[in-house]
Amino acid sequence: MVTLFEQEVGGQRRQSSKGNQLKWYSGKKWYKADYTGYEGLSEYVVSRLLSFSSLDQDMFIVYDTVRIQYGENCFLGCQSDHFLPAHWQLITLERLFWQYYGESLYQSVFHIREPESRAVFLTEQIEQMTGLKEFGKYLSIILTIDALFLNEDRHTHNIAVLRDEIGRYHYCPAFDHGASLMADTGMDYPIYVPLDSLYEKPKAKTLCRDFDEQLDAVEKRYGQHMKFNFTNADVERILEEDVEYPAEVKRRVKELLRRQRRKYQYLFS
Repeated sequence: MVTLFEQEVGGQRRQSSKGNQLKWYSGKKWYKADYTGYEGLSEYVVSRLLSFSSLDQDMFIVYDTVRIQYGENCFLGCQSDHFLPAHWQLITLERLFWQYYGESLYQSVFHIREPESRAVFLTEQIEQMTGLKEFGKYLSIILTIDALFLNEDRHTHNIAVLRDEIGRYHYCPAFDHGASLMADTGMDYPIYVPLDSLYEKPKAKTLCRDFDEQLDAVEKRYGQHMKFNFTNADVERILEEDVEYPAEVKRRVKELLRRQRRKYQYLFS
């Protein structure tokens, strides 16, 4: 267990469409408390499974589960290292677009009719603003991760680039998977409801509401750029190594990942 204090609260709360999540920075680590369900376990599982992929280790953030004592309250959640070098900034795509044009990127994307055209617009805008090359490849990777793990909170406030101390831009490691794996047991995915009744419910947010449709759009335009090689046994071992979350939650995650592996067999080598 880690004990955290009010002066360490970072940005007060993380705001997203899935809720306001307490977040702290202490000892060169970031901590996030669960708000809607088992977000911390989702962060941990997804990041561990990304190590069983074709991505280099520096292309994703690794999370661990943790129990947090804050005042009189005890939370489950996750922790991760602070990965930004000194004087670098993490800038969301929404904030970047607003700085350039004074308009919402998210709204601009959804003014366009087709998901593939939305992907092209998003890619061209980011490359123009940042000078980054092959943003379409990066977008394909992010949306592959989100489809496999059902991350329903990947809007333009939740994709970012990095800016160094002299103003150059860099790709940001994949982060923030807390809304994956049906983690919202408080509202959308109660733990007592059978998985069969919930499986079709998660919706995407980046290019459209359908995970498969937006993944098809970026793969058609920019190609497929990652593979996975984890097994059901790997999932079970990763879940067993966590000592914080209850067995019923782990059973759901294990069954959900079995289904997702079957559905996306082409992503596995």
